[in-house]
Order: sequence, then structure tokens, then C-alpha cells
Amino acid sequence: MIGVAVGTMALVIVLSVFNGLEDLIRSLYASFDAELKIESVKGKSFEVTEEWLDQIRNTEGVEILTEVIEDNALFKYKDYQHLARLKGVSDNYLKQGRFEEGYIWGQLELGTDTQPKAIIGRGVGFYLSMDLDNEFELLQVFYPKAPRNAGTLDPRQLYARDVIKPSAFFSIEKEFDDNYIIAPINFVKDLLNYGAKRTSVEIKVEDGVKISSVKKRLKTILGEDFSVKDTDEQHAGLLRTIKVEKLFVFITLSFILAVASFNIFFSLSMMAIEKKKDTAVLIAMGAKAKLIKQIYIKQGAIIAFTGATIGLALGFIICLIQDRYGIVSLGISSSVIDNYPVKMIWTDFLWTSIAVITITFVASYRPAVIASRVKSTDL
Repeated sequence: MIGVAVGTMALVIVLSVFNGLEDLIRSLYASFDAELKIESVKGKSFEVTEEWLDQIRNTEGVEILTEVIEDNALFKYKDYQHLARLKGVSDNYLKQGRFEEGYIWGQLELGTDTQPKAIIGRGVGFYLSMDLDNEFELLQVFYPKAPRNAGTLDPRQLYARDVIKPSAFFSIEKEFDDNYIIAPINFVKDLLNYGAKRTSVEIKVEDGVKISSVKKRLKTILGEDFSVKDTDEQHAGLLRTIKVEKLFVFITLSFILAVASFNIFFSLSMMAIEKKKDTAVLIAMGAKAKLIKQIYIKQGAIIAFTGATIGLALGFIICLIQDRYGIVSLGISSSVIDNYPVKMIWTDFLWTSIAVITITFVASYRPAVIASRVKSTDL
């Protein structure tokens, strides 16, 4: 019973930690990604018109529409260079509640058309050794372009160049910190020579409105030429990986629990041997083989239910303590959170109970069959 309780407790705790990590990743990505993101199904960019944008703005449930131009560029600060993603956004980008999770250093602003400013990922800032307090050093941005003359030897015709002032560092998640620089869309549009083209359109949904409902309306309006993705779909691969890992951990711990259930098998088997004469007496008194089998199966069921109940209770209590007091730390000083996140879901408790009871029942069945084969002549 102790083995069953410990195995059940471990299952509940591990599954709750996976749920907590999944929620943490969602919250971190949601602070950088849009609630809904519109992209072209074919090609990396598409042309937009004011009429087309107004059609989206006037869609029921849409609160803020942000135009986006995003592409790779080379950045240079002093003597340091780094290749990263340059993301040009509309002025209302920060109104979408971006960067609510994570850390910010400096002034979170994009400047003006005459003096554009950039919000830099902390990793990019580290690679370039940037200093926000240095008023005299600007960030240089280089973007490749097709030369006017195919036979030119002038390297300046092979790229477009501009400068921008760093205003802040952000730190959300390593993938974003090491790869993104946010800048005003007009700055990026001129540098990349995109004109009326955009790589995506980001949508913030009104408070109290279901994102799925707005997504459905936008799909109807835009047709098959555009995809509309929510935050989960924008990182479907990563979230799918977490779910697969959670499934395999559940299977692995279930196997460990199955090994632990051998104690139940051997205990009931020894009991069937020790109580052979008592069983023979019951049979002599008229007890059927079915009744004998039920006695041993019910004994295994008592062990299963008792162990599962204790394990579920202990798992719940430990997860509750971890959630409120954070007794187990991540041990990473630069982490967004200090302790392992946990989130308890009732389906995890249900499937854990089913797994424990099934494994224990299987372990009890064979000893029950052995006991039911005792004859009254064995007295």
C-alpha cells in the first residue's frame, strides 16, 4: 500500500509541474505574441490597403490592430555585430499590454518618426555590449538589397543602412531575448523597402470577448488566403512537445508503479498459500470458486483504493504547499520565476486513479485465481 501511495503521489506532483510549466510558457509567450496573428498562407508578406485594414478593425471583438514587418537583419554596435530579427510595429503595439511578464530596463518607447527608438532583447544587447546610457552611440542596422548595377564593386549598393537609438532592454524568454529587436514600422518599412507590404497583422481582442469567436469571424472575412492563429497555434510545436513529454512521463511512472505493484502480487500470492486450508474450509462449507476469487480481488481493491486515496491526498497537499510557498526552488537566479510552477487539473487525478486501480487489479487477479483453485480435499 505504501508503494501505491508513493507512486500515486509522484504521478500527481510530476503531472502538476508539467501543467505549471505549460502555463508559464503560455504566459511568457502571450506577453510577446499577439492574441491573434494574421499571416499570408503563400509567401512571407502581403500587400495591405486601408480598406482591408478597416474591414478587420471593424470586425466585432477587435480592439487593436497592429501592422507588422519582420525580417532578419544585421546589427552593429561599436565593433560588435549580431544577426537578429528586426520587428517593425505600429505605434499602438505597446497598447496591447506587451511585456507584462518578464523584466524591462530603460524607457519602454518606440520614439518618433524623426527620432526612432528600438526595444532590444536582453540577449541581443549582451552580444552587442550595448549601453543604454551612452547617448552618443547608435545602433546600426544593415539589410541586404539587390544592387542597381549587377556588375558593381561598391559594397554599399549591396545593403541598406540606417541607425536607431536603443531605448530599453526586455527579457521574457531566451528565444525572444536572443533574437528580437522591436522598432517603429516606418523605420523598418523604409529600411527594408517594403512599401505597402506587411509580414503579419496582430490583433488584440476586446476584454470579455472570446478569442475563438473573433478568430472565427476573421477567418470568414479573410478567406483561405490568410491564416489566423491564436497564441497556442503560434507555438504549436513547443506545446505539443510538452504534452508528449507529459504523456511519456505518465507512462514511465505508471510502469514504475506497475513494478511496485509486484509487492501486492507476491503478498496476495503468499496469503493464498498460507490460507490454503482456510480457503478449503470455505469451499467445504459451500463457497464457490467465484466467491473465493472475489475475496482476494476485493482485498487488492482495498489496497488500491487506500493507497490511491492517500497518494492523491499527499500529492494535492504537496502541490498546494509548493504553489503557495514555493518550497522547491528552480535554483536559477536569472529565471522569471523563483520556484517550480504547479497547476493541478482534475483530469490528472482521474487518470492517475484509473492507472493505479487498473495496475493493482491486474496484480491481484492472478493470486485470486490461484486461491480459487483450492479444493476441499486440500484440508
